[in-house]
Parts: sequence; C-alpha cells; structure tokens
Amino acid sequence: MTTTATLSRDGRTLTVRVPMTFRQRGGRKLVISPEGAAAWPAPRPRIDNAMIKALARAFRWRRLLETGVHTTIDDLAAAERINASYVSRILRLTLLAPDIVEAILDGRQPAAMTVKELMQPMPVEWVEQRNNLEQPHN
Repeated sequence: MTTTATLSRDGRTLTVRVPMTFRQRGGRKLVISPEGAAAWPAPRPRIDNAMIKALARAFRWRRLLETGVHTTIDDLAAAERINASYVSRILRLTLLAPDIVEAILDGRQPAAMTVKELMQPMPVEWVEQRNNLEQPHN
C-alpha cells in the first residue's frame, strides 16, 4: 500500500491517503508506519510501564522462588492473591533474551510489542525469540 493523493473534480480539494496503523500504548495512540516505508525521525523512547511492571514482577517472583521464600508457583500465587496460571505466564518473562529486556527497559522495544504478546508461549532460545518478536503480529 502506498500513499496516494487525488484532486476533486472541481480542483478545490486534495485528498491524501497515508497507510498507517494505530496501536494503544498505555492509554495513548501510537502511529506505526507501514512495512517498508521510510521511517519518520528517530522515535523517542516509548517507555511501556505495563511491560516494565510485568518484568519487575517476573524477576521478583523468580527471586522469591529461588531463595525459598515460596517453594511452588501455587504457594507464590496464594501469597500474592492471584491466579497461578498468571504467575506462570509472567515468570516466562525471566527467560527473555537480555537484549530484549534491556530494549523494553530503555523504551526501544518494537512498536507492535505488547505485554499480551510477551505472555504467550515463546521459544527459550534467544535467537528464536528475537526472530519471533521482529515479525509483526496482530
């Protein structure tokens, strides 16, 4: 899809169509340029507080399990008063490649990346994670 411009029959109105996608980011809308389009000026860091909070929880919970404060995911979930399956999905974030974690913390994550996407099953191999996250998802 490309940008198009059309002039009305009377020559008084110019209509420009620009292909773009809108994504919700922490209550704000983010415009994503189409695949292969020239990028706009370097994007500012997009700090996603929901992603950062999920990462912080994941590493905190892993530490609580590793140090024996909680011995099972069920025990941890009961102490946190949340569902054990949610704890399991969040704990998967501790398996992310270090550069992916760093990009999220710096606000340099891919525009389409969401917490929901990160909580889906993902390969343990870091190269495969990078490949999966580079592919656009809807």
